[in-house]
Formats: sequence, structure tokens, C-alpha cells
Amino acid sequence: MPDKEREEKRVNGEAAAPAAVTGAETDAEAPAVEESLPEREAAQDLGEAPETLSPEDRVRALEAALSTAEAKAAEYYQQLLRLRADFENLRRRVNKEREEFLHFAGEALVTALLPVLDDFERALQSPGEQVADFLSGVNMIYRRLSEILAREGLEPIPAVGQEFDPSRHEAVAYEAGEDGPRHTVVEEFRRGYMFRGKVIRPALVKVSREKE
Repeated sequence: MPDKEREEKRVNGEAAAPAAVTGAETDAEAPAVEESLPEREAAQDLGEAPETLSPEDRVRALEAALSTAEAKAAEYYQQLLRLRADFENLRRRVNKEREEFLHFAGEALVTALLPVLDDFERALQSPGEQVADFLSGVNMIYRRLSEILAREGLEPIPAVGQEFDPSRHEAVAYEAGEDGPRHTVVEEFRRGYMFRGKVIRPALVKVSREKE
């Protein structure tokens, strides 16, 4: 009898096992229904679980989410317009300040040259009886003018005796000679100047070269 009961339990256990497996397989094979991201967000706003919403509630929830997104988009667009307007105002202000700076950039130099202009006027009004005295006054004015321009950054370009430099000298004549170094400036026709290290006018010079 005990053997018979054990046999029945074994048979019943084997028969029940496939049923349990079949149920698990059925659950695994059942497709999971997932709501879309807007629906989940809309359902959270309503305080409801997504799966509990009716189709009408889902539509209303999506419409509410759409209205919220449109409001945010309009707000961002207005912020963009304000930033663009601020940038345009800044650009116009910078351009105006630059134009004013360029317009009045030489004001300090002109102010410094006014005393020199006064000296020239006095010299022309009272030249004196002696030419030497007049020339002395002109030389004094010239030195004063040179000092003012030097303080501003103007400096003459060395020429006579210097090796010819096409970046600072402009050769307008040549002199063939047997003595002395070649390609050397032997005469200056017009002085050249540099302003703060930049050549603003090359010197017009005569350059020595080999005799043909």
C-alpha cells in the first residue's frame, strides 16, 4: 500500500509540473503593453496610472502636455528675441564708440601741436631784421615740433651710410663707384619716417652699385 501511494504521488506530481510550466510560459509570452512617454508624463500630471486612463482621458492628458510644451516653446522664443535685441544694441553701441574714437583719435596730437602753430605765426609776423635770427627761430620751432612727434612715436629712418633696405628705403637713383661698399645709401632726397615701429613713409635715396 505505501508503494502504491508513492506511485500515485509521483504520477500526480509529474502531471502537475507541466501545467505550472505552461502557465509560466504563457506569462512570458504575453506581450508587455507600454505606454508612450507623453502618455506617462500626462498620466503623472493627472495623478493616475497610465494603464488606468481611458482613451478620452489619454487624449485630454496629451492635449494638456501639448499645451504645456507650446507654452515653454513660446517662452524660449521670447527669450531668444530679447537676447537678439540685446546683441544688436551692443553691436550698434560698440560701432558708435569705435567711430567716435577714430574721429577724435588725433585730438591729443593736434592739441600738442597748437603751441608750435603759434610759434610759426609769431615768427612770420615778426621775422626780424636779420635772416640769421629768423632762421634761429625757425630751427627752434622745428626742434619743438620734432620732440612732440617723437613723443607720439614718430622717428626718422636712418639713410646715408646705411645698407640699402627695400623695406625702409626707396631707391630713385644709383651711383656707380669703385670705392666704398656696394648697395649702400650715399644720398637722401627725402627723409623717411616710422611710426611706432611701422614704416609710414620710406626714404627716397641714391644707392651705390658696382661699376658696369
